[in-house]
Amino acid sequence: MPVKVKEVADLVGISVRTLHHYDAIGLLTPDGTTEAGYRLYSDDNLEMLQQILFFRELDFPLTKIKEMIHSPSFNRLEALELHRNMLFEKRSRLDNMIATIDKTMRHAKGEIQMTTKEKFEGFDFSRNPYEQEAHERWGNEAVDKANAKVGSMSKNEQEAMGKTMNGIYAQLAELRGGSPDSAEAQAAIKEWYELLNQMGPYSLEAFKGLGQMYMDDERFTQSIDRFGDGLAKFMRDAMAVYADTNRK
Repeated sequence: MPVKVKEVADLVGISVRTLHHYDAIGLLTPDGTTEAGYRLYSDDNLEMLQQILFFRELDFPLTKIKEMIHSPSFNRLEALELHRNMLFEKRSRLDNMIATIDKTMRHAKGEIQMTTKEKFEGFDFSRNPYEQEAHERWGNEAVDKANAKVGSMSKNEQEAMGKTMNGIYAQLAELRGGSPDSAEAQAAIKEWYELLNQMGPYSLEAFKGLGQMYMDDERFTQSIDRFGDGLAKFMRDAMAVYADTNRK
């Protein structure tokens, strides 16, 4: 049965105002309303709310959460696995910090002596590696739009697009022994940029970021390097040159 907004707020322990805000920004829109206009939340809505609150517990901003959970490639089971890994990571950091607090209290009482290094054990202000993984899985809007565009094409259109892509890969593979900023390489990478923009809008910054993903994501690297060892790296460098040059 659908659940009213006040019941959801009481069940979860958040305010009605927060749920209204989630609806207003398009993060969590309830599936129904009562005749009086009150929001009604379905089981699917509640499952989505659970995902949102897991991300919030891990300090993800609402804009990033919205981008990820509404991505066509978002997978709930993958997300739960990622949440679990991130929470273990967080628990480990907190355990280390609690141990440092305990030692510091004993040090302040004169019971033990702490080294300077020991006083700062548990502090880690580097980025959580799982946050980057979440963004790469579900936060790349340009890639998601491109996938959706390809999915809407006919079989013949997809085959023609595939042949064009493979042709550009082969052309770049022949050039990979040279410089990525050569006229030939930049002409070929321009074709690649224009082809991608037929599938979905790619800014120069997104294009450069996609090139970096060719190296950061092993799946991309292996797929592209089938056309020639080192092609993924060459394309990343050529895409960066193209983006930086045409931004000026």
